[in-house]
Amino acid sequence: MRTRRNSGADADRCPAEADPPYRQEGRVIDFDALERANAPLNAFTDFDRAAVGGTGPLADLTIGIKANIATKGLPWTGGMALFRNRIAERDAVVVAQLRQAGAAIIGSLNMEEAALGAKTDNPWFGAVQNPHRLNFTAGGSSGGSGAAVAAGLCDAALGTDTMGSIRIPAAYCGIFGFKPAFDAVSQDGLEMTAPSLDTIGPMARDLETLERVARIISRFGEEDGEGPVATLSDLGHVACEPAVLTAYGAAVRAIGARGSVNLPHLPTRIRFAGFIAAARFLAGHLGQAGPEDISEQLAKLISYGPKRTADDLAEDAHVMDETKAALSDALETYSAIVLPTAPQTAFPHDQKAPANQADFTCLANIAGLPSISVPAGWSADGLPVGVQLIGKAGHEAGLFRLARALDHALSAYRPPSHFFHR
Repeated sequence: MRTRRNSGADADRCPAEADPPYRQEGRVIDFDALERANAPLNAFTDFDRAAVGGTGPLADLTIGIKANIATKGLPWTGGMALFRNRIAERDAVVVAQLRQAGAAIIGSLNMEEAALGAKTDNPWFGAVQNPHRLNFTAGGSSGGSGAAVAAGLCDAALGTDTMGSIRIPAAYCGIFGFKPAFDAVSQDGLEMTAPSLDTIGPMARDLETLERVARIISRFGEEDGEGPVATLSDLGHVACEPAVLTAYGAAVRAIGARGSVNLPHLPTRIRFAGFIAAARFLAGHLGQAGPEDISEQLAKLISYGPKRTADDLAEDAHVMDETKAALSDALETYSAIVLPTAPQTAFPHDQKAPANQADFTCLANIAGLPSISVPAGWSADGLPVGVQLIGKAGHEAGLFRLARALDHALSAYRPPSHFFHR
């Protein structure tokens, strides 16, 4: 386990700017205990042992940061060997905002390579373990963020969400995750996966903490969004595990959902269009990297982007535009849409990731809408299940109100029985 590193003269760096006004007062953090608790999970890749809290609305919180978000003095790797020696010279805007609000930023979190993947089994930094069951995925690509929060290694964490990378780990790890509206949070200091889709957002073990962090880093609309809640018609014909359907049914009843939204395309097709956007961007960004810098698996994934013809790309754009329009139109009638977060629970690392993993979560990214994942239940063998609410930009207060009502009715959150650092 590495601890805080100094910038090397030859390291790639985040552009320098004036330091934010750090404050030195704050509670003592036991990093030795944190490293011991982290060891079986591999959620953190680096700790900043100089971290302290300050004063402000988040002064009581310790927060971890996904490794694709620049954190001053720590490796800014994006989960890639290509950037293993890059040290951030300054904080990303969202990290600076958290520090200015008094939070202690305690380290960098493991993630899927280039934030493109579903398991957080990183070929360069190792696999993240789900605190509810070792050798199972914590989800991707923000798996380290989800595992660290669920295990109590930090009070909250930042992840990034391209097509579900905050909400899927939140669901698999049994915690809460919020993807803000696309243009509501700064992308400054983010190692991109798909600039048209990427959104930074928080994870936490309760909605109060989640909202406190969200209000600091993102534009937060106070509209209450009164109105009925809708479901997704026939769940878009996405095959779901029985535990997911049971939890989803309970959520629909608890929130009193009525009415349904029809999508113009199957979620599988919508998700593929989003994947191509990511693959094309990364192919241009990483296309010259050799096998010592990017894995064979990542090279294979990004190779799909350049293979699309002009006609294919026009059709992809049409699919995304129609999806965005359909969801935006639906939210003129409904205050939110409730649907499963993922079609399945966490699965073993040695199992291939299900192709439909992001079929539900991709919708909020394609439409640029805010979405919250809430713990909703448990499988028969003791793995968490999540459901999500998609709401209207500018109505974040109303979306959190609905999430609190749903959480109160379901009362499904519980910490891991064997991995919880207090």
